[in-house]
Amino acid sequence: MPKEIRRLFDIPYYSQEKYNLKNTFVTKYGDEWVSTSNEDYIKKSNIISRSLLRLGIHINDKIAVISSTNRTEWNIVDIGILQVGAQNVPIYPTISKEDYQYILEHSEAKYCFASDIEIVEKLNKIKGKTKLKEIFTFDDIPNEKNWKELLVLGHDDSNQNEVEERKINISSEDLATIIYTSGTTGRPKGVMLSHGNIVSNVLESTKNVPLKPIESIALSFLPVCHIFERMILYLYQYCGVQIYFAESLEKMSDNLKEIRPNIMTAVPRLYEKVFDKIYSRGEELSGVKQKLFYWAIELALDYEPYGANGWWYEQKLKIARKLILSKIKETLGGRLDLMVSGSAPLQSRLARFFAAAEMPIMEGYGLTETSPVISVNSQDNFGFKIGTVGRIIDNVKVKIAKNGEILAKGPNIMKGYYKNPEKTAEVIRDGYFHTGDKGEICKDGFLKITGRTKEMFKTSGGKYVVPPLLEGELKQSRFIEQIMVIGEGEKMPAALIQPNFVFIKDWIDRKNHDIGTSCEEISTSQIVIDRIQREVDECNKNFGKWEQIKRFELTPEEWSIDLGHLTPTMKMKREVIKEMYKELYEKIYE
Repeated sequence: MPKEIRRLFDIPYYSQEKYNLKNTFVTKYGDEWVSTSNEDYIKKSNIISRSLLRLGIHINDKIAVISSTNRTEWNIVDIGILQVGAQNVPIYPTISKEDYQYILEHSEAKYCFASDIEIVEKLNKIKGKTKLKEIFTFDDIPNEKNWKELLVLGHDDSNQNEVEERKINISSEDLATIIYTSGTTGRPKGVMLSHGNIVSNVLESTKNVPLKPIESIALSFLPVCHIFERMILYLYQYCGVQIYFAESLEKMSDNLKEIRPNIMTAVPRLYEKVFDKIYSRGEELSGVKQKLFYWAIELALDYEPYGANGWWYEQKLKIARKLILSKIKETLGGRLDLMVSGSAPLQSRLARFFAAAEMPIMEGYGLTETSPVISVNSQDNFGFKIGTVGRIIDNVKVKIAKNGEILAKGPNIMKGYYKNPEKTAEVIRDGYFHTGDKGEICKDGFLKITGRTKEMFKTSGGKYVVPPLLEGELKQSRFIEQIMVIGEGEKMPAALIQPNFVFIKDWIDRKNHDIGTSCEEISTSQIVIDRIQREVDECNKNFGKWEQIKRFELTPEEWSIDLGHLTPTMKMKREVIKEMYKELYEKIYE
């Protein structure tokens, strides 16, 4: 067993020595869940390493990995790449073939592992414009090379001593991965993270996640190409947690019931969808049952940790949990004792509801450039405070600049942007990484995010507006799924709003409104517009007159990654959305 974990590939060996799990990874192929043990994981990783050496991979060569779903093969290949001193360049599966080409060209990747036919078809269209020598697929695809060929190539262990020599010469400071940020504007930047960057984050984050070795089961859903989920997978291995990979978003509900996990990670958008689905179940009830159901939910939405609401509230909560909330938890597997949220702000109502239902969401904060965790809420030591992103993790230092920007310093800060020293120098100054986010540190040590320095704008009257604050408040409404506040250089703030079409369709049925239920009909209905106006008016009460939303327009389709509204991590592409709805924008400010 390694005396200390310094490199990412030390983690599987540590886990084998300490836990020797039979279910290190579990992936569903067809109708069968297939387990990979600690021992087999390491064995196959070494086979991949030996194969890569036989393919002529040198230290600091780049190898791309693209997968539409999280799966065992990704992790085996990851360790196989890292052990020979090469770098894993994970790529989001949903980006365009032009972005594939840019990343593959920029990183000079020599080989690529791809999960399925859709990705391979995109790659084949641009492969000739890159330095790719070969593509290996995880799925069996006719006329394509399969990763199993490498399991054959590396079966002979006569060059294992060369693998061991490579491993010995890799330090914690050496580059492990280049992650190209999805970016809301312009070309993606390649974030260089060392072994030590990510290892430090794993070890410090572990302290905030209470897991039972060998017994705990995790459901992995977020794309592993994102550093948040990738770090979490390393953390699970370090803690001896069984990792099951969700099949897809559509099958999440089924997977939760099959696997009955103890922990999962997700972005706020998924938690919003789960809550909306739960809330809509009340419409199927009637009479006393329906009143009791909504009473329990409304009670949960007032939840405060550590009994802060007083004795009488806690007594009512016990009843609500016994009659209603425990049954809601059962629909999500019944053992989901902890959820983690990152990538975007979590609505306070979601944090309150799920904590009241004994499935607390621990919200954290960080960026790809910080490996990623800077702060996180924790169930231990009164470390959970709704409306914040938790306390700063150990060995990371945070200070707030004069303009309110969050600056971070520590072993988790990236080495820089690949082939871009100018951009690196812009964000790392005097040893501190400038996050671009604004925040404040509360007197009890909790970090609170208050906006983005780049997203704040001035109206033509010279008044500052912070869009994320308004957007966060309005997204509490069940009628609003997405909202983008606009108005830079204009006379007033306004908004482009994507209605929550699923919820509104149910609302139309309940209220017997005589309007259609297509997205186009909903977005142009005066009844819907008036109802959303009430939500906007209520929100405006919490803001100064200069920052209140004076007008809005509803968009006629759902904002999505595929249509280009959102990045792969569900962040809004503000300039793209503004251009897409140019006519609505001009209508607002005509």
